[in-house]
Amino acid sequence: MSTASLPPGYREIDAHRIREVVGPGYHDLTEGLVIEHRPGRTITDTDNTLITTLSGNTAPIHLDAHYAAKTPWGRILVCSGVTLAYVAGMTVRAVSGLTLANLGLDDVRFENPVFIGDTLYAETVVTERRLSQSRPGEGIVTCRTLGLNQDGKRVVAFTRTFLVPTNPDAVRGPANY
Repeated sequence: MSTASLPPGYREIDAHRIREVVGPGYHDLTEGLVIEHRPGRTITDTDNTLITTLSGNTAPIHLDAHYAAKTPWGRILVCSGVTLAYVAGMTVRAVSGLTLANLGLDDVRFENPVFIGDTLYAETVVTERRLSQSRPGEGIVTCRTLGLNQDGKRVVAFTRTFLVPTNPDAVRGPANY
C-alpha cells in the first residue's frame, strides 16, 4: 500500500498492514494549530456517580437528587472533576498520546454547569512549544483546551504543558505503536 493511499491517522507497518497513529510528535504540534476532538461524550448518571465517589467527593449536589432539586440548578450538577477528566481525556489521542510527562495543568476555569445528559466536545490550540534544554530529543508543548457542551457553550477551559518526543517514530517502534 502506498503512503498516498493510507487512510488519515494510520501508518504502514508492512504490506497490507496498517496501524492507528496515537499521538503526534513535537514537530507536528505547531503553534496556532487548532484540533477539534471527536467523538463527543454524553455524560451519564453512572459516569458522574462513579468518578465523583471514586474521587472521594461526597457533595450532595453531585449525588443526591432530592438535595440537588432544592438548589438553584434544580437537578444534579456533574462534578467539575468529571468534566475536567472527560474533556482532558478526549484530547489525548490527537494531542498528547506519546507524552513522556505532564508538566502542568494551569488556569482551569469552569464556565458553565454540566448536567447529566449533556454531551461534551473538546477543542485544543497549541499555544507554545520549545525544545527541552535538559532532555535532548524531547520538546515542551503548551496547549489551551476548551470543553464545549452540545449547545457550543464553554463548560471548562484549561492550559496543559507536557513533554513529547521530537522523533515520535523512535518511541513508536520499540513500543510497538
